[in-house]
Amino acid sequence: MANTTEFGESSPSLQNYASTASAVKLASLGLIMSISLLGNASLSLLLLKDSSLHKAPYYFLLDLCLADVVRSAVCFPFVMASIGAGSAWPYSALSCKIVAFMSVLFCFHVAFLLFCVSVTRYMAIAHHRFYSKRMNLCTCVSVICMVWTLSVAMAFPPVFDVGTYTFIREEEQCIFEHRYVKANDTLGFMLMLAVIMGTTHVVYIKMLCFVYDHRKMKPAQLVPAISQNWTFHGPGATGQAAANWIAGFGRGPTPPTLVGIRQASHPGNRRLLVLDEFKMEKRIGKMYYMITLTFLILWAPYISACYLRIFVKGAPVPQLYLTAAVWMSFAQAGANPIISFLFNKELRMRLRACFPCCLGTQTPMEPYCVI
Repeated sequence: MANTTEFGESSPSLQNYASTASAVKLASLGLIMSISLLGNASLSLLLLKDSSLHKAPYYFLLDLCLADVVRSAVCFPFVMASIGAGSAWPYSALSCKIVAFMSVLFCFHVAFLLFCVSVTRYMAIAHHRFYSKRMNLCTCVSVICMVWTLSVAMAFPPVFDVGTYTFIREEEQCIFEHRYVKANDTLGFMLMLAVIMGTTHVVYIKMLCFVYDHRKMKPAQLVPAISQNWTFHGPGATGQAAANWIAGFGRGPTPPTLVGIRQASHPGNRRLLVLDEFKMEKRIGKMYYMITLTFLILWAPYISACYLRIFVKGAPVPQLYLTAAVWMSFAQAGANPIISFLFNKELRMRLRACFPCCLGTQTPMEPYCVI
C-alpha cells in the first residue's frame, strides 16, 4: 500500500519534470532557430546587396549562410514537432528518412566547404598572384557545386539502407542509427567526417607556419652599398636600388647611370596596398578558422557520443549529456553570422553602411581601410 502511494506521488513529479524539460527544449531550440534565421538571412542580404563584398571568400560565406537558413527552416521544426508529440515521430517513415538525409547533408556540406575554404585561404597567403587570377566567380561556383555533389554522395546511400536512417528517441531527431562496430553501417561516415576536419586544421597550421616563417625573414645583405652618383659599389651592391627606381619606387631626379630608361608609374602607394591586401587575406583566414574551430567544438560532444556507441558495445550515454550534445550541434547553425560580424571589421562597417536606420549613423570608409 505504501509502495502504491509512493508511486502515485512520484508519477506527477516525473510528469512535471518531463513537461518542464520539453518546455526548456522547445524554448532553447526556438531561440536557436530564430537567431539562425535572422542572422544568416541578414548576412546573406548584406553579401548580396553590397557589391564591394562580391569576392571569393564571401561567396563561400554566402553559401554557408543559405545552407544554415534551409537547415533551420526545414529540419528544426520537425524536431520541435517530435518534442511536442512526447519524443515520438508523428509523421511517416519516408519523411523521417528525408529529414535525416537533409541533416546529414548539411553537416557534410559545412565540413567539405570549410576544407575547400582552408585551401583557398592558404593559396591567398602563399600564392597570392595565382589566387587573385584564378579565384573568380566561376571558380567559386565550381567549388561550391563540387562540395554539394560530395555532400549528396555521402548522405544519399543510407536512404536505401533499411534501419540506417531512423528516429532516435533519446535525441528526438531522425538521424544515423549508430550501432556497435560489428553491425555498424555508419563507421565510414564518421571516419570521413573526422578526416575532413583534421585535414582542414592541418591546412590552417601550414598557413600559420608560412606566415610565421615570412615574419622572421631577414635582409640578405646587412652591409650597405656605397653610392657615388648612383654608381653603387661595395659588399652590399646588388643593384636593388636601381631596380627599385625603374619599378617606380625611387625618388628624386633620374640617376646619371639610368638616363633614357623610363620609370614605371604606379597609382598611389602600391606597396602599401599590397601590404593591406596581405593583412586582409590573413584576417579573413582568421575569421574562417574561428568558424571551423566553432564547428569542431559544437559538434565534438555529439561525435564523441557516436564513437562511444560504435566502439563500446552497449555503452550507456547519459541522457543529459546526449541532449546537450545534440542541442550544441543545432546551435552551430546560428554561430556563423555571429563569428563573421565579430571577427570581420569590414562586414560590420558594410552592415552599418547598408542599414544605417537600424545601426545608427553611417561610418565613412577610408580609401584603404581593411579588416
